Amino acid sequence: MSTRVTVLGSGSWGTTFGKILADGGSRVTMWARRPEQAREIDEAKRNSRYLSGINLPRSMHATHDIARALEGADQVYVAVPSKSARDTLKQIKPILARTDAPIVSLMKGVEKRTNMRMSEVIEQVLGCDRDRIAVVGGPNLAREVAQEQPTAAVASSYSAETAALVARACSNSYFRTFVNTDVAGTEFGGVLKNLIAVATGIVDGVGYGENTKASIITRGLVEMTDFAVAYGAQPETMQGLAGLGDLIATCQSPLSRNNTAGRLLGQGYTLDDVVAHMEQTAEGLSSVAPILQLAHAKGVDMPIVEQVKMVLDGTMKPRDIAPHLTTDDDTPQEETQYAAGDRGGALRRTLERARDLFGDGGGRARRD
Repeated sequence: MSTRVTVLGSGSWGTTFGKILADGGSRVTMWARRPEQAREIDEAKRNSRYLSGINLPRSMHATHDIARALEGADQVYVAVPSKSARDTLKQIKPILARTDAPIVSLMKGVEKRTNMRMSEVIEQVLGCDRDRIAVVGGPNLAREVAQEQPTAAVASSYSAETAALVARACSNSYFRTFVNTDVAGTEFGGVLKNLIAVATGIVDGVGYGENTKASIITRGLVEMTDFAVAYGAQPETMQGLAGLGDLIATCQSPLSRNNTAGRLLGQGYTLDDVVAHMEQTAEGLSSVAPILQLAHAKGVDMPIVEQVKMVLDGTMKPRDIAPHLTTDDDTPQEETQYAAGDRGGALRRTLERARDLFGDGGGRARRD
């Protein structure tokens, strides 16, 4: 029998992920907050507000009754904005308490009041075993995926079994899902890349060119790695789909909400104007303050994110943003430096793996 899954949230990414799951063979029920949106998905197999021109699979259904949406679900995917995650989870807690279905976060944000990752909010609110929780990350711009352009993602859980279960459900002919057990790294990759995307959007809106954007993206990856490692992530995760992959896609594409928000800021719009202009939430805007609080708590230096905050606060003109040029003094710095507790460990481990595979220069190699 095919897996029955529920997707809570029918924005562009939630609807796209419902399509991914349906095209992978699952029976999918979407929950939409607005009755008219649920009716359009269920009857017309369209979501014209968020995915205009995209035909949805016949095996995809929708309802605005959240209890009905969850009936008999083998897996539950949560794709609501991070700011409304806690309230939504409280609403469904009594229903999910009666099942052992995996709960999968498609959300990319940090809760503003508590600074908690979304998987931590799920665990706290539902009071469930964390091995039941998974997160999905990667370079996944919703419209491109909905158009079935080939891409990949990573499913992460503290339980390798749960990660594999989710990966099997959300893999199909155009969407390949890998697995890992670095939940913190996978989630932080999805949060932090949004902040760097806002920065690249700002410089794009100002009119700076590819050199500036490439510098910020590259130095942004270092900041992401510093931060994530300080909070227990594996540096290798930041070099993978959930880190570098998602960073490239989000910073370079006009389809990125965070890049678009940054570009509007660079063009001179105020933060209030940008928020009013955006049809969907740009999570990066609300994540800047909590991420900086967490960074300061661990002594992690994040000049790119600091300058984004200054632009948001109106204390820096967008044209003056140049975080890739910011240093404590005029002393030349090493290009790649994992300051947050790793101290070159990622490079060392990479060299050790290369030596194991290819030998130490004397022709000796380890065979697995």
